[in-house]
Amino acid sequence: MFYLDDIGRYFLMLKGVFSRMTKGSVLRNLIFKEIDDLIIGSLGITVFLAFFIGAVVAIQTALNLTNPLIPKKLIAFASRQSVILEFAPTFISVIMAGKVGSFITSSIGTMRVTEQIDALEVMGINSLNYLVFPKIIAMLTYPFVIAIAMFIGIVGAYVAGVYGGFISSTDFLIGLREEFMPFHLTYAFIKTFFFAFLLATIPSFHGYYMKGGALEVGKASTTAFVWTTVVIIISNYLITQLLLS
Repeated sequence: MFYLDDIGRYFLMLKGVFSRMTKGSVLRNLIFKEIDDLIIGSLGITVFLAFFIGAVVAIQTALNLTNPLIPKKLIAFASRQSVILEFAPTFISVIMAGKVGSFITSSIGTMRVTEQIDALEVMGINSLNYLVFPKIIAMLTYPFVIAIAMFIGIVGAYVAGVYGGFISSTDFLIGLREEFMPFHLTYAFIKTFFFAFLLATIPSFHGYYMKGGALEVGKASTTAFVWTTVVIIISNYLITQLLLS
């Protein structure tokens, strides 16, 4: 019953987010600030992780190709498929659940503790729209981060494969183009948009409805990370079943 209550409050929160819109000029400034905090601030860790994820995938694939009859270009093919289909959209999103999710929960939770949210309501401002809506709009640019992660991941695979002596540059480029399906990119970005919505709303829910003091802000951030990750993994399975099966 506790979980059903949370699910119900989550959807009621979404209803509140899209009602009684805040003034456009105010929202515009808030959206640009959220893009800077949530998207631009995440590019560094995304590039770092994507490069080494791609490199590890290439090395592990190469080390498991012990049969001399298997063409080396499969290293590039497997790296491309792994990075585009799963590692870039899903693994990076799980990491962002910790970085972005914790930031959102703690910032909104701190406002709840210090009664700033109550002050917004007293002034007649829809606090849900003011606080959560800019985060949702800002996270619509999240696929841009994942596109960079895909590119850097493949670059990492190229560097590890070619300069590690596992595959020639020519074979890697041939394997990279082997049986490429544009729909795989469509599938990856569809679920990235869905993950972006979850990354913006689930941490906001835990921050907005938290109770207590500073200690509870930390607990809410942890809880938000756990539930955001769980929902991302489950939705990843469901979206994959719907789009690729």
